Amino acid sequence: MYEKSLVIIPTYNEKENITSIIPAVLSQDECFEVLVVDDGSPDGTGDIVEKMGETEPRVHLMRRKKKMGLGTAYVAGFKWALERDYQYVFEMDADFSHSPTDLTRFLDRAAEGADLVLGSRYLDHRISVVNWDMKRLILSYGANMYTRMVTGLPISDATGGFKCFSRNALQTLDLAKMKSDGYCFQIETTFKIWKKQMSVAEIPIVFTDRTKGVSKMSGGIISEALFLVIKLRLGLA
Repeated sequence: MYEKSLVIIPTYNEKENITSIIPAVLSQDECFEVLVVDDGSPDGTGDIVEKMGETEPRVHLMRRKKKMGLGTAYVAGFKWALERDYQYVFEMDADFSHSPTDLTRFLDRAAEGADLVLGSRYLDHRISVVNWDMKRLILSYGANMYTRMVTGLPISDATGGFKCFSRNALQTLDLAKMKSDGYCFQIETTFKIWKKQMSVAEIPIVFTDRTKGVSKMSGGIISEALFLVIKLRLGLA
């Protein structure tokens, strides 16, 4: 039997996906609950989640007044989880680029002793990405090579956003000081947990690009990540 786990799903205008992704997550095992952190979606995503929570006690909603970024959404979710009795906390996208059927695989690996389990698109030099153009693939793969080279982080996919943290791993992070976003946030959390000499493991996943809604990734977030890895290496972040 799996321990109580929270899947954090940040949203901004995800009404096309949210009514499907939440039931898909909850159906994997009774241990899973969902926290949607909604950044004031104009399309009514938050209202949809609130209505779902009226009949399903495993669905929770955190409303924020405006779009504040992926990193701060996860930090808010982490704090919420640590105030309660969740033993494992997940990061997961709303758009089915991360498959809910992989969730128990993360918990199986965590049960073997991993403090942080990452879903990798590039494990063992294999590329497991569907529906990306070559430019985006080269950018992502290159960013991970750059991160490994600069920081020494022995991870094949440090920029991925499908992750499972043990409660103990989350407690090692100084959440008040984390301000980064996107790729940057993913690298920062993994690097800092690894530097604490905690166990970081990867499992292979297939990443399928969204078919509904609009991607939130921007060039500014990618540029931020390139500078962050240098700061991490120098101990400045």
